Amino acid sequence: MIHPENSEEYKGLTVNSGVSQQSIVNPYLKRMRFRRRELSVADMVEGIVKGDVTILSQAVTLIESVNPDHQAKAQEVIEKCLPYSGNSIRIGISGVPGAGKSTSIDVFGTHVLEEHGGKLAVLAIDPSSERSKGSILGDKTRMEKLSQHPKSFIRPSPSAGSLGGVARKTRETIILCEAAGYDKIFVETVGVGQSETACHSMVDFFLLIQVAGTGDELQGIKRGIMEISDGIVINKCDGENVERCQMAATNFRNALHFFPKPESGWLPKVLCYSGFYGTGVKEVWDMIYEYVDFVKHNGYFQYRRNEQSKYWMYETINEQLRNSFYHNADIKAMLKNAEQSVLAGEKTSFAAAGELLDFYFKK
Repeated sequence: MIHPENSEEYKGLTVNSGVSQQSIVNPYLKRMRFRRRELSVADMVEGIVKGDVTILSQAVTLIESVNPDHQAKAQEVIEKCLPYSGNSIRIGISGVPGAGKSTSIDVFGTHVLEEHGGKLAVLAIDPSSERSKGSILGDKTRMEKLSQHPKSFIRPSPSAGSLGGVARKTRETIILCEAAGYDKIFVETVGVGQSETACHSMVDFFLLIQVAGTGDELQGIKRGIMEISDGIVINKCDGENVERCQMAATNFRNALHFFPKPESGWLPKVLCYSGFYGTGVKEVWDMIYEYVDFVKHNGYFQYRRNEQSKYWMYETINEQLRNSFYHNADIKAMLKNAEQSVLAGEKTSFAAAGELLDFYFKK
């Protein structure tokens, strides 16, 4: 078979072999590593005070870092931002998984920004996997309206298996958000459990979200979390669930009468609303503002913040002592021997711990 290009009539023509495949990399591009300019402490503080969201996010990342240099720099930034903080309403939000915390924050936040103005920061603690140590950090996806609002700042943080550490970092993040001009701050917890105590120790108003129609309503009435709640709201009060929600609200109100009166003098209210349909949201915010006015008038607002500051000072001391103990090279070497002695039955757990502590403090 004769190819057309080899035919006699095309004798005067030549066929090029073609162009070799060119590299997809621009040959004129200089091979250099682009580095973002590292901001100084003064630059960060200036940017935060001006309300720069990018710099605020970078500062929060420093707080969450385990790098000692980053932590030292973060503490400097926090210290310089402290005079600009304290002018906000801090609201803790908790509830059982599936109660609609993220949806409620979306509705509550959008409502208060449209009706009262100002700026809102949402600090969400996302549980980390015990196996992979990773977090989804997907709370923004359930806050569709709020995540697009120009006056909102949503920052999910991984729990990374350390509830106390996350709580401390969240409290420090609150200071930066207040310095950036956010006058309303939501702190969303992991769920019902130990995290409520940590959350309660950094907020002005603790809101508990409950749901009705899931079985025994009295299961939701747990003394520990009920005692620290300043307000209880029952979500999904819509359609055929309205009557069940109202019945659950009555049960909660009756249960609250059996608890001692809170130190603030405020009797927690129980309200029903629907986060999906946005009904009853105004009443929830009216309750929050009524509470703030009440505790500011009787002096409990400032008293509670002072107590929280003292609490976190002692918590920081405990954390630093714990870290110092376990990172001590001599203690690391002695721990294995102490473990073997305990497992072999040569020493009790308490005696082994006492010896390690004695060595550490006498060193």
